[in-house]
Amino acid sequence: MDQVRIGIVGLGNMGTGHAQYLIEGQVEGAVLAAVSDMRPERLTLATKEWGDRIRTFLDPEEMFRSGAVDGVLLCTPHYDHPQQAIAAFAAGLHVLVEKPAGVYTKQVREMNEAAAAGGKVYGIMYNQRTNPLYGKLRELIASGELGEIRRTNWIITNWYRSQAYYNSGGWRATWAGEGGGVLINQDPHQLDLWQWTTGLMPKRIRAFCQFGKHRDIEVENDVTAYVEYENGATGVFVTSTHECPGTNRFEISGDRGKIVIEDDKMTFWRLRQLESEFNAVNETPFDQPEVWKFDVPVQAGGAQHLEITRDWTNAILKGTPLIAPGEEGIKGLTISNGMLLSTWTDDWVDLPIDEELFYAKLQEKIAQSKRKGE
Repeated sequence: MDQVRIGIVGLGNMGTGHAQYLIEGQVEGAVLAAVSDMRPERLTLATKEWGDRIRTFLDPEEMFRSGAVDGVLLCTPHYDHPQQAIAAFAAGLHVLVEKPAGVYTKQVREMNEAAAAGGKVYGIMYNQRTNPLYGKLRELIASGELGEIRRTNWIITNWYRSQAYYNSGGWRATWAGEGGGVLINQDPHQLDLWQWTTGLMPKRIRAFCQFGKHRDIEVENDVTAYVEYENGATGVFVTSTHECPGTNRFEISGDRGKIVIEDDKMTFWRLRQLESEFNAVNETPFDQPEVWKFDVPVQAGGAQHLEITRDWTNAILKGTPLIAPGEEGIKGLTISNGMLLSTWTDDWVDLPIDEELFYAKLQEKIAQSKRKGE
């Protein structure tokens, strides 16, 4: 194979954006061959704008079976991702799925199992992994430059969404339509980066989610969560969609100091001596290790969605490793499911979570949902 014929499922904002850079030839070795959408008017518009060389399908599974595509990019509502991915794998296709991987880990685990059985290239659109800031952070932590991690703290409240935003679609901010709020819609990238950069998954979570705070919506839009890690480190994750102005600050404290990412730059307060080593020999009350503060140089780059699609295409054509393997989508989702389950049960939640209990609780919310989607 010297070219990947890509089919896009879902021509909303994201699907249309992906289609545009494919049509412009920005992904070497890839071509947009087909699109699928349940809305005939979207397909008519696609043909008008892009020509009839791109095949159109109302039914995505018909596209999967058509022989017109080698791989598919899924840009549909959250609940649809696993079912559509499983069908695509069954048809022998490569899959790239938009975030989030799904709404609940039970369905995503089934998707991962289908991917493993199919043996095709399976990626997820975690485009923030291409941001050089987070790549550099991951590198520094993995190399031991920060020492053993002791604390993580991410405040991500610059997701401001007005009531008008929520009113713009009947499916928005409903359990039936989206399956959650800020954790499933806005935060999947941060929840992924939280564990991807540090290499740590929590062992247990205690979270406090507030639903419809200052907004007329069903789902969570204000979250404060505390996590504990296997090595004894702790973490806090704070997020909301009603604060203005908001904050985006990721702070990681380790035995060698502290790294902060904020305002698109990275600052390292580096201890000259490991804190643990200093503490073992220090005999002077109130003394502390010498610390150096400096901005960490980070190369420009990071083509976001385009880079993930290029990376997936190269993995298909050349066998190169993925920046964002699809199997890893379950990690951030496990954390967000754990936060909701902790709130619903008013208790600690151990990871991996009780998937059946989460699913049952979610079904209760869906049954009570006032708006059933569109």
